[in-house]
Amino acid sequence: MPISFTLNGLSQALDLDSETPLIHALRNELQLHGAKLGCGLEQCGACVVLIDGEPAFACTARLGDLEGRRLETIEGLADGHGRLHPLQRAFIELNAMQCGYCSAGIIMRLKALLDDEPHPDRASIIGALDGHLCRCGAHPRILKAVERAIAIRQVDVP
Repeated sequence: MPISFTLNGLSQALDLDSETPLIHALRNELQLHGAKLGCGLEQCGACVVLIDGEPAFACTARLGDLEGRRLETIEGLADGHGRLHPLQRAFIELNAMQCGYCSAGIIMRLKALLDDEPHPDRASIIGALDGHLCRCGAHPRILKAVERAIAIRQVDVP
């Protein structure tokens, strides 16, 4: 029996084993490659997506637990008219990534933070990034990008 959910605003139904990790369904079945499989143990954050607006590790989330739920990936952040989300724009403007492997997971975690708290303080931003590994050492630029995204959101209200 297919498992039905909403992904980036579109209805989906996948006829896969309910134990299939979400990361495999996203990448192999749905051809969404933004979330990355890093450690597979919820320790690096490269696979973070939003499930019902909350950050979740796609490496350990099982497809069978997603029936009727709402998923959002980095591919769904642009507004449909090619306009990037303020976090995406700020990451590009401030070169807040190098290799980019961790970026999608970090951006999704930060989106959840900004959705809950539009003007977080620096400690809250750092706390949200806890558990996200960036081997390139881009964390200082990532912090600046979040502050830039907040400024963009204030000026650029859709």
